[in-house]
Amino acid sequence: MSVYTPVSHAQLSAWLDRFALGRLKSIEGIAEGVQNSNFFVDTSTGRFVLTLFERVDPALLPFYIGLMAHLSARGIPCPAPLAAIDGRLLSELNGRPAALFSRLEGRSLTLPTAAECAQAGHALAALHLAGRDFPAPPHPRGSDWVASTAAKLLPRLPGEDAALLGAELDFQQQAAEPLPRGIIHADLFRDNVLFVDGAGGSGSRQIGGLLDFYFAGEGELLFDLAIVVNDWCGNVDGELDESRMLHLLTAYHAQRPLTDAELAAWPRLLRAAALRFWLSRLDDFHCPLPGEVVTVRNPDDYRRILRHRIALGNAPMRLA
Repeated sequence: MSVYTPVSHAQLSAWLDRFALGRLKSIEGIAEGVQNSNFFVDTSTGRFVLTLFERVDPALLPFYIGLMAHLSARGIPCPAPLAAIDGRLLSELNGRPAALFSRLEGRSLTLPTAAECAQAGHALAALHLAGRDFPAPPHPRGSDWVASTAAKLLPRLPGEDAALLGAELDFQQQAAEPLPRGIIHADLFRDNVLFVDGAGGSGSRQIGGLLDFYFAGEGELLFDLAIVVNDWCGNVDGELDESRMLHLLTAYHAQRPLTDAELAAWPRLLRAAALRFWLSRLDDFHCPLPGEVVTVRNPDDYRRILRHRIALGNAPMRLA
């Protein structure tokens, strides 16, 4: 569980007075996530999610909150921020910026099927298209973050890891053709997508929610797609499952057709996405943020994924 700032029943009850949502019934910390403190909140009028922002730049919070409101209004199943009685979407709780959101039903999947991977591809393309008319700053884990984080971590790494990181940084700095850009989620892992069971107990599951937009911003759309493929279509050993990947890419391409430049750049972006999450997990491991209960994910998983993506070579993406 990642709960950096605890919240008591009494503290939350007083804070909720600004919302006219009835009596607080329960509060429960949420296990998933490593950036913020999140809680399930039940009141006498409904079920909600409370977020205390721990590591998010306060200057970017209005963008994130506004983006979710924008996407929700356009049919993207993401948390919708709730306005207080005074109209504000953000306030302070226990010294942290805080917001209350609608609670989406469903659960994340550990082992998605090819059909469920196709749904993820469709949902990501829909998100990219819905965000086209929303102004955005650069996403916070771009090239500048990669360079600064790598410089901080290199002295801490054993020789083999330092050599791998240095070589990949050199590779990613090579000149490349510009690719289509727009708003990207930048963290659409399996645990950030909720599925609900199909109607009538049919056994089929449908996407019911997309979560955690706090890495979102302007960036290469293909980079976002590579992040999703690396997580959704990878086997335990880090290799890609060809069937799941083809279903996901085909579903995405049907909504937002990929350009020739994107098809050619696919191997490099798969590596860039693996590098980004190897670095972030190394950073969490070597430079953890103190917290009450904090999830630190194994950086070795994305080192292994990066090595597998390097081994794939430079063949362009193929679509059925």
